[in-house]
Amino acid sequence: MSATPKILVTSAAGKTGLPTTLQLLERGFPVRAFVRRRDRRSDKLKQAGAEIFIGNQYALTDMREAMRGIQRAYQCAPTASNGLHFNAIFTAAAHEARIEHTVTLSQWLSSVDHPSLFTREVFVSDLLLKMRPEMSVTTVNVGWFADNYLMVLGMAAHLGLFTMPLGEGDTKKNAAPSNEDIARVVVGALIDPATHAGQTYRPTGPELLSPNELAAAMGRALGRNVRYQDISEKMMLKALKALPPSNYSEAAVSQLKIYAEEYRRGAFAINAPTRDVEIVGGRAPEPFESIVRRTVSARPELKRSRDRTLGAMGGFLKILLTRAPDPAAIEAQRDFVQLAKPSFVQEDAQWRETHFPKRDTGPSGKAA
Repeated sequence: MSATPKILVTSAAGKTGLPTTLQLLERGFPVRAFVRRRDRRSDKLKQAGAEIFIGNQYALTDMREAMRGIQRAYQCAPTASNGLHFNAIFTAAAHEARIEHTVTLSQWLSSVDHPSLFTREVFVSDLLLKMRPEMSVTTVNVGWFADNYLMVLGMAAHLGLFTMPLGEGDTKKNAAPSNEDIARVVVGALIDPATHAGQTYRPTGPELLSPNELAAAMGRALGRNVRYQDISEKMMLKALKALPPSNYSEAAVSQLKIYAEEYRRGAFAINAPTRDVEIVGGRAPEPFESIVRRTVSARPELKRSRDRTLGAMGGFLKILLTRAPDPAAIEAQRDFVQLAKPSFVQEDAQWRETHFPKRDTGPSGKAA
């Protein structure tokens, strides 16, 4: 393999692509950053030393050009209904370019008959990527990001409420990693494929937290009391429609409902936390409260004021008055493939075998 390989980062302006690019540059690796358009994020990457490639990640012609002269790559598919198409384009171009090593962002939930089409597409994409024996692959299995909780940080800041459909408040259900810690695992695997080729890693935060503990951490970071409120999936979907982020997608929202169900079933608590951020990424994972504090310091609009409180109350009223999107109708309109007997991950024997923690045995063969 190349001594100083040039690395392609797809979705380079995204949640994990941007910190992956910056961390690679800090380690002295040349990076080509694949982005959709020039904006403040791509400008930041260029200023840090990245080569910016503007193109369409779903176009084989553009992906071929982006991979010219590349030895290794980070495959980060957007959360979209055409994710499988993206991954097929990437895999075909990687084959033609003779890429030596790829790190792919997979899903902790990835399973063959999952209710989520997006997740089933990730499962198939993982299979496709590993079908070319000349290219080694490291898989990064990420669960529920810490970034997901930050979507409702404004309501926590101005109304003192952390609202999500996460179920009972005292049950520890997730050890959420930061975007930067996910990137550290990606970078560790990209710069040392001899150690990490063929491995699967799951970056997590340092400890399992309950929704009530998440709310308390938000409160400490914000300097106010924050209370967790379990809400219905319908209310969550109404909120996403009424107050959409810039990357709002009806198709993605229809899948989020399924992921919330997996959360309540405890799928993200299984085998968590891990030491993968420390072992592969080279540092202890960041605590959730620290992630929130960094976010608060970077977002002045979270500072409390009378006007912002009134604005948050108006936003809450807008949520109540918004008609909830219908996930079944969205999937039908987009002709999502439906399975006769879908199964959540803990109902899947193959998933349980590969994802539940292994029990150590002592000399007698009994569980230690």
